Amino acid sequence: MPFRAYIVEDSSTIRDNLIETLKELAELEPVGTSETEHDGKRWLAANDHWDIAIVDLFLREGSGLNVVEALRKRKPAQRVVVLSNHATADVRWRCAQLGADAVFDKSTEIDAMVEYCLQQRARLAEAA
Repeated sequence: MPFRAYIVEDSSTIRDNLIETLKELAELEPVGTSETEHDGKRWLAANDHWDIAIVDLFLREGSGLNVVEALRKRKPAQRVVVLSNHATADVRWRCAQLGADAVFDKSTEIDAMVEYCLQQRARLAEAA
């Protein structure tokens, strides 16, 4: 069973590296990407064939916080993760308030995010 991810990240280098890392280590299947708040919110609202959305906070246009907030009304099994260089205690608290399931720091917590993805993938497989 594929574990499908949508990624909202404006840096093509980070996005490409993240996709390769997650495909290799978490057997994740990317179903799409966007670089802006508007495009991310539009795609995620129009499509429900994703299991996890990975969202950066600072985008080329708009804010990842607004993407996270827009995903409050998602399917119960779908997860929203914030991946940011600004994962302070205040940011983590705000993301949780807006409905994020987890927040990871890009610089120091990639391994933890991979582990989270593996856990969510296993959870979905058990439920199927």
